[in-house]
This record gives sequence, C-alpha cells and structure tokens, in this order.
Amino acid sequence: MTNKIKLLALIICALAINYNTFGQQKAKFAHLNSSDLMQVMPGRDTAQQALQNLQAQLEDEFKTMATEYQNKVEQFQRDQATMSQAMQQTKMQDLEDMKKRIESFQEQAQTELQEKQEELLKPLIDKAKAAIDKVAKENGYSYVFDTAQGVVLYSEGGDDIIELVKKELGIK
Repeated sequence: MTNKIKLLALIICALAINYNTFGQQKAKFAHLNSSDLMQVMPGRDTAQQALQNLQAQLEDEFKTMATEYQNKVEQFQRDQATMSQAMQQTKMQDLEDMKKRIESFQEQAQTELQEKQEELLKPLIDKAKAAIDKVAKENGYSYVFDTAQGVVLYSEGGDDIIELVKKELGIK
C-alpha cells in the first residue's frame, strides 16, 4: 500500500513539474498585413484583370438593356395618346417585365462577379495561407496576427513575418 502511495505521489510530482515547465514556455507572436501580401502575390494581377474584363462585359450588357428600356419608355410616351386602352396595358406590362429582367440581370451579374472573384482569389489565398503556416511552424510562432483585419491593437512585441512569407512564395 505504501509503495502505491509513493508511486502516486511521484506521478503527481512529475506531472506538476511537467505542467510548470510547459506553463513557463513563452509563446511567440508574429504579425503581418494580409492586404500588403495580397498586393504582391504572383497571379493577383491576372486575376484582377480577369475580374475587370468580366465586370466591363456585364456593364456593357446592362447599358444595352437600360438603353433599350429607356427607348421603349420614350416610344410608349410618344405613342400613348394614340393607343387603345388594351394596347397601353400590354405595353405597360411589357415595360414592367423588361424592368424586372434588368433588375434580375443586375442581381445575377453581382452574384457572378462575387463567385468569379472567389474562384480566382481562392488559390492565391490558399497559397498565402500555406506559406504563412509553414513560416510560422519553421520559426516557432504560436500565433500570427493579421494587422489588415484590425485584430491587433499592439504589435510591437511580435515579429512582422511578411518578408519571410514573401521569401517563401518567391516574391521579391
């Protein structure tokens, strides 16, 4: 019985010593600005240009639809006095349907732009994330904060690792 108590006491002491040693290890903090990193990521310019091209294409289509709608409204206003009541109702319904199609197009275009942005930027974000993870592990950092997101109020105590991440990505 005494041996069991001694063994139990020894185990408790070992755990307490191990806990104190672990608790005294200093966490290492670092920070970087993800916006600055994304500005220099290889492939960002290509993705940005593709998004601008798509946006221009969608804007052109919207302008064409809006011009067509405006022309039909003007035509209706000019001819309204000579139209029968039934024809006026039909034309007004056509204009209303056209307006709804334009509004629907705007919503779909916005969704398409957002989806395309996510599609084009996801590989860049994933690559940056992998580089950040690798640099943090290699340099023993417990935490890396993103100063672009405003989550760090004080960062002087940490190391800005953006240069290390750029090096990992092969960015000069």
